[in-house]
Amino acid sequence: MSDAYQSIKKGLEDALAYANGAAIGARVHQIEAPEPNVAAIRASAGLSQADFARSIGVAVGTLRGWEQGRRKPDGPARVLLALIEKRPNIVQEALTTLR
Repeated sequence: MSDAYQSIKKGLEDALAYANGAAIGARVHQIEAPEPNVAAIRASAGLSQADFARSIGVAVGTLRGWEQGRRKPDGPARVLLALIEKRPNIVQEALTTLR
């Protein structure tokens, strides 16, 4: 087997051991994104619910649920919302460079 294969296999074995509660000596970084005020973030971007939902790739119903407090954005969505809060045009900037 190649060195790359062995390295990947070892990494997966370590990840499984960690997930099962074993102390494997690895560094674990946990980052907590703050609870976002989704309505305020959307307002700072100057977008309607439909446009904002489309720009971040979620259903309008999901966005409404976040804004009304019926649902909470999960990890990746929270990070994206934190980025948009700091730089409201970041999604448009990123998508424009991909075209």
